[in-house]
Amino acid sequence: MRIAVLILSVLLAHATLDAQPRRNGVDPRNTHYRVIAVVPIIGAGTPADPRRPAYAPAPAPGKAVGRTGIIAFTWQASDDNKFALCEFVAAERAALAPILADKSIAVIFEKNKAKKDDVGNALRKYKKDFDPDTFGVRVP
Repeated sequence: MRIAVLILSVLLAHATLDAQPRRNGVDPRNTHYRVIAVVPIIGAGTPADPRRPAYAPAPAPGKAVGRTGIIAFTWQASDDNKFALCEFVAAERAALAPILADKSIAVIFEKNKAKKDDVGNALRKYKKDFDPDTFGVRVP
Protein backbone atom coordinates (compact mmCIF):
# COMPACT_ATOMS: atom_id res chain seq x y z
CA MET A 1 0.00 0.00 0.00
CA ARG A 2 2.82 2.40 0.84
CA ILE A 3 4.38 1.82 -2.55
CA ALA A 4 1.11 2.67 -4.28
CA VAL A 5 0.83 5.90 -2.26
CA LEU A 6 4.44 6.77 -3.07
CA ILE A 7 3.92 6.17 -6.81
CA LEU A 8 0.73 8.22 -6.78
CA SER A 9 2.51 11.06 -4.97
CA VAL A 10 5.33 11.09 -7.51
CA LEU A 11 2.88 11.11 -10.43
CA LEU A 12 0.85 13.96 -8.93
CA ALA A 13 3.98 15.99 -8.22
CA HIS A 14 5.14 15.47 -11.81
CA ALA A 15 1.75 16.52 -13.20
CA THR A 16 1.79 19.63 -11.02
CA LEU A 17 5.25 20.62 -12.23
CA ASP A 18 4.23 20.14 -15.89
CA ALA A 19 1.20 22.39 -15.42
CA GLN A 20 3.25 25.27 -14.05
CA PRO A 21 4.73 27.97 -16.28
CA ARG A 22 8.34 27.65 -17.34
CA ARG A 23 10.77 29.01 -14.81
CA ASN A 24 12.38 31.32 -17.32
CA GLY A 25 8.96 32.84 -18.06
CA VAL A 26 9.09 32.22 -21.84
CA ASP A 27 5.82 31.20 -23.44
CA PRO A 28 6.33 28.06 -25.59
CA ARG A 29 4.77 30.04 -28.47
CA ASN A 30 7.83 32.31 -28.42
CA THR A 31 10.69 29.83 -28.34
CA HIS A 32 12.95 28.91 -31.26
CA TYR A 33 13.12 30.79 -34.56
CA ARG A 34 9.74 31.65 -36.07
CA VAL A 35 8.43 33.11 -39.29
CA ILE A 36 4.86 34.17 -39.96
CA ALA A 37 4.01 34.18 -43.67
CA VAL A 38 1.19 33.94 -46.17
CA VAL A 39 2.07 31.18 -48.63
CA PRO A 40 0.13 29.27 -51.31
CA ILE A 41 -1.68 26.08 -50.37
CA ILE A 42 -0.15 23.12 -52.23
CA GLY A 43 -0.90 19.42 -52.54
CA ALA A 44 -3.42 17.33 -54.43
CA GLY A 45 -5.49 16.50 -51.36
CA THR A 46 -4.62 12.79 -51.41
CA PRO A 47 -3.15 10.82 -48.50
CA ALA A 48 0.18 10.73 -50.34
CA ASP A 49 0.04 14.47 -51.15
CA PRO A 50 -2.20 16.25 -48.62
CA ARG A 51 -3.22 19.88 -48.97
CA ARG A 52 -0.79 21.93 -46.90
CA PRO A 53 1.06 25.23 -46.94
CA ALA A 54 4.05 25.62 -49.24
CA TYR A 55 7.24 24.97 -47.22
CA ALA A 56 5.39 22.78 -44.73
CA PRO A 57 6.97 19.36 -44.50
CA ALA A 58 4.79 16.57 -45.87
CA PRO A 59 3.76 14.07 -43.22
CA ALA A 60 5.94 10.98 -43.02
CA PRO A 61 3.89 8.20 -41.40
CA GLY A 62 5.88 6.17 -38.92
CA LYS A 63 8.73 8.69 -38.72
CA ALA A 64 9.39 10.78 -35.65
CA VAL A 65 9.60 14.53 -36.11
CA GLY A 66 13.24 15.55 -36.24
CA ARG A 67 14.87 18.59 -34.67
CA THR A 68 16.30 19.89 -37.93
CA GLY A 69 14.57 21.87 -40.64
CA ILE A 70 11.05 23.04 -39.86
CA ILE A 71 10.19 21.32 -36.60
CA ALA A 72 6.64 22.64 -36.24
CA PHE A 73 4.08 24.76 -38.01
CA THR A 74 0.51 25.89 -37.74
CA TRP A 75 -1.75 27.39 -40.35
CA GLN A 76 -5.18 28.71 -41.17
CA ALA A 77 -6.69 28.89 -44.63
CA SER A 78 -7.39 32.33 -46.07
CA ASP A 79 -11.00 33.32 -46.64
CA ASP A 80 -10.69 32.32 -50.32
CA ASN A 81 -8.91 29.02 -49.47
CA LYS A 82 -6.02 29.83 -51.84
CA PHE A 83 -3.46 30.83 -49.22
CA ALA A 84 -2.23 29.58 -45.88
CA LEU A 85 -1.53 31.96 -43.01
CA CYS A 86 1.37 30.14 -41.36
CA GLU A 87 3.78 30.15 -38.52
CA PHE A 88 6.89 28.05 -39.20
CA VAL A 89 9.22 27.06 -36.35
CA ALA A 90 12.83 25.92 -36.56
CA ALA A 91 15.57 25.24 -34.04
CA GLU A 92 18.08 26.98 -36.33
CA ARG A 93 17.37 30.19 -38.24
CA ALA A 94 19.09 28.73 -41.32
CA ALA A 95 16.19 26.29 -41.74
CA LEU A 96 13.91 29.27 -42.42
CA ALA A 97 16.25 30.83 -45.00
CA PRO A 98 14.36 29.48 -48.06
CA ILE A 99 11.14 31.06 -46.80
CA LEU A 100 12.82 34.35 -45.92
CA ALA A 101 14.53 34.47 -49.34
CA ASP A 102 11.37 33.75 -51.38
CA LYS A 103 10.54 37.05 -53.09
CA SER A 104 7.13 35.74 -54.18
CA ILE A 105 5.88 35.76 -50.58
CA ALA A 106 4.10 39.09 -50.16
CA VAL A 107 3.56 38.83 -46.40
CA ILE A 108 6.38 37.61 -44.19
CA PHE A 109 7.47 38.51 -40.67
CA GLU A 110 10.08 37.20 -38.30
CA LYS A 111 8.24 36.70 -35.05
CA ASN A 112 9.36 38.96 -32.21
CA LYS A 113 10.97 41.34 -34.72
CA ALA A 114 7.64 42.62 -36.03
CA LYS A 115 4.90 44.44 -34.17
CA LYS A 116 1.88 42.30 -33.37
CA ASP A 117 -0.44 44.97 -34.83
CA ASP A 118 1.48 44.95 -38.13
CA VAL A 119 1.21 41.16 -38.32
CA GLY A 120 -2.48 41.20 -37.45
CA ASN A 121 -3.34 43.93 -39.94
CA ALA A 122 -1.42 42.24 -42.78
CA LEU A 123 -2.99 38.83 -42.17
CA ARG A 124 -6.51 40.23 -41.79
CA LYS A 125 -6.31 41.15 -45.48
CA TYR A 126 -6.41 37.39 -46.13
CA LYS A 127 -8.62 36.25 -43.23
CA LYS A 128 -10.96 38.89 -41.85
CA ASP A 129 -11.27 37.35 -38.37
CA PHE A 130 -7.56 36.59 -37.90
CA ASP A 131 -6.50 36.92 -34.25
CA PRO A 132 -2.75 37.22 -33.64
CA ASP A 133 -3.27 36.59 -29.91
CA THR A 134 -4.46 33.01 -30.48
CA PHE A 135 -2.28 32.20 -33.48
CA GLY A 136 0.87 30.20 -32.95
CA VAL A 137 2.22 26.79 -32.12
CA ARG A 138 3.73 25.75 -28.80
CA VAL A 139 7.07 23.99 -29.11
CA PRO A 140 8.80 22.75 -25.97
